[in-house]
Amino acid sequence: MRNQPRSLSRLQAFTLVELLVVIAIIGLLVGLLLPAVQSAREAARAMQCKNNLHQIGLGVEMFHSAMKCYPPARYEPRPGDPQALACGGKETTWLVRIMPFIEAQSIEQRWDYSVPYSKHQEETRTKTLSVYCCPSRRTADEAKGLGQVIGAGTRWVTLPCGCRYAVTSDEEVTGAVGDYGANHGDLSPGASGLPSDFNYGGNGTGLIISSRANCNEQIPRNWHDRIAQRHATDGLSNTFLVGEMHVPIGKLGQSPQDAFIFNGDSVYNMSRLGGPTMPIATNLRGEGSDLVRFGSWHVGMCHFALADGSVRAVSSSMDTETLGKLCNRADGQPVTLDE
Repeated sequence: MRNQPRSLSRLQAFTLVELLVVIAIIGLLVGLLLPAVQSAREAARAMQCKNNLHQIGLGVEMFHSAMKCYPPARYEPRPGDPQALACGGKETTWLVRIMPFIEAQSIEQRWDYSVPYSKHQEETRTKTLSVYCCPSRRTADEAKGLGQVIGAGTRWVTLPCGCRYAVTSDEEVTGAVGDYGANHGDLSPGASGLPSDFNYGGNGTGLIISSRANCNEQIPRNWHDRIAQRHATDGLSNTFLVGEMHVPIGKLGQSPQDAFIFNGDSVYNMSRLGGPTMPIATNLRGEGSDLVRFGSWHVGMCHFALADGSVRAVSSSMDTETLGKLCNRADGQPVTLDE
């Protein structure tokens, strides 16, 4: 009778081979399950990204309801304009102006629209909102940009047309970064150094564009070029409002690849272009002219808020003709995303 428990004990034990087989099966199941878990997490991040764009789009529309026009992307005078319009160019951006309409009025109140970006306190420049951050890239804390410095001097961006665009900073500053940019339009106004170029005030073909300031003693007091819904003659449901900005993988928090979204010294800090020669960026590590394009870290798609309040995921391989029609508010060639 005393030997029976020992015999039963031997029968109930695992052999080394059996244990290894069990471990191998568990490892295989984990390997099969992990992609599904990652896919589910990315789907959740993509949904949050769309929700962010919905809130931003709603904030822009509420701004429009209050001001009867869209916010200016930034101040930017045209060469040769009269003195009454020849001030500004280094103040803050549209992403600050809509803050009161997305429950961030206390942050917006720290900003002075007549004062250059660099003259604001670091706490103001680096304070951002989670709604400005795509969760596939970063959190709001990671977007504060503390310690990331724009050096004094001139930075150059090369456009697909081969022309170069200069961005000049007077001093070293810090700031917050982000992932959503205004639709500034397409390149049809030109980019050849003329006063009619797309980047100067009032020339953009999108809905949130650079504007000339109304000046008083060379201080910008409000904006001159006002774009409203009535100017979107192609239809609100056929025109992009805001979209995801391309930021290269491995360059988060590095200027100019990941620019300060509240700094209005460059049109590319908080807006993007789309259309012929300006496709949605598909090379996630792309720099150079990719830095002026829309683009996403979501595989195969890029999210946009349209002027009618809807949010859509579009293919990153969308042809540039269609993209240009969606970026130009009034080219007389309306196109829907359902076509």
